Amino acid sequence: MEASASAESASAEGVRPFKIDIPDEQIKDLRTRIEATRWPGKEIVADATQGVQLDTTQELIRYWGSDYDMSRLEDRLNAFPQFVTEIDGVDIHFIHVRSRHENALPLIISHGWPGSVIELLEVVGPLTDPNAYGESADDAFDLVLPSLPGYGFSEQPASVGWDPGRVARALAELMNRLGYTRYVAQGGDVGAAVTDTMAIQAPDGLAGIHLNFLRRPPLEVAAAIFGGAPVPEGLTEEERAAFGPFRAQFMKGYIAEQGQSPQTIGYSLTDSPVGLAAWMLDHDTDSYEKISRAFVDGEPAGGLTRDRILDNITLYWLTRTGTSAARMYWESLRAAAAAAAAGQTPPEVSLPVAFTVFPGEIFRAPRSWAERVYPNLSYFNEVDRGGHFAAWEEPEIFAEEMRAAFSPLR
Repeated sequence: MEASASAESASAEGVRPFKIDIPDEQIKDLRTRIEATRWPGKEIVADATQGVQLDTTQELIRYWGSDYDMSRLEDRLNAFPQFVTEIDGVDIHFIHVRSRHENALPLIISHGWPGSVIELLEVVGPLTDPNAYGESADDAFDLVLPSLPGYGFSEQPASVGWDPGRVARALAELMNRLGYTRYVAQGGDVGAAVTDTMAIQAPDGLAGIHLNFLRRPPLEVAAAIFGGAPVPEGLTEEERAAFGPFRAQFMKGYIAEQGQSPQTIGYSLTDSPVGLAAWMLDHDTDSYEKISRAFVDGEPAGGLTRDRILDNITLYWLTRTGTSAARMYWESLRAAAAAAAAGQTPPEVSLPVAFTVFPGEIFRAPRSWAERVYPNLSYFNEVDRGGHFAAWEEPEIFAEEMRAAFSPLR
């Protein structure tokens, strides 16, 4: 962790309170680097087909250096109860908000890349205090929001092996350490891989999961997207509409680079604020367009405001976690290759699985795919707004989906 933080002495359970204290010299260094940005020439096309556009990046950097309140990240995070605990040799940072309502259902939510706990902060209120949002106290949750190992204020692993499976086991241990004997889990993006793996592992206490990204499609679809196999025959119109964008996303540069050489890109992500910001923006088409509009046109999409976007980028910068976060892709690819070489296929998930399709997601997962991967699909819904960063962009819709999805498990 680069930004300073304080953790009080360990409790009997090994969970320590945590506060962030960002030194002034780190903020000064960031501002100096922003002012010293060396710009490339403008893209020679009229759209984003060559990558993150110069106008978008220049406006983001201008706002970051001139208008963004550098103290707000510390203030926002310190407004929540934060803790750290060592699991499997790595300190895990997490936010833990207990509802004031009795019988609240414990819920652990895993973020993805290039996200962090920042993308989940706006759902804390609606989920832990539903009365304040016009909902029933019977729908309340206790929330646990961990920073994945190598992300944010969690420790950066010093050895290999922290793939989604190992992270899943660590998060199950976290819930056990917090005293939860029955809980549910949610995830999108990398967090979907972790949450899906938790369901496969089925640790004691896990009652069910919710996903908003289908990280693991049916085997023949996965073979075509990841392994170069022919496009499966007999796809429905809805399945063909999902297949194309899914395959295109996994040809993105960040997936290749982070999956193969995270250390290489890490030098730029750690040394250059504009390099870090542009790399994080170049994730998916829908999110990029929304973030671009927020900076260039001043038109945010829901919770994807300029300040909140920069909270997330600033967190990566101050904690120097661009490289360690990218390694999750390398670890995932390594684990998948080992499983394929051993002829292993994921075991069937017996736990209840809920799924929500957000229309701006990388691809709209067909119900047919979700049912094949998860025979015990207990809930499936398509909403009318939101994209890949669902909780960040549409926190109230996301909260509504959590209430509906997990209602049968209360």
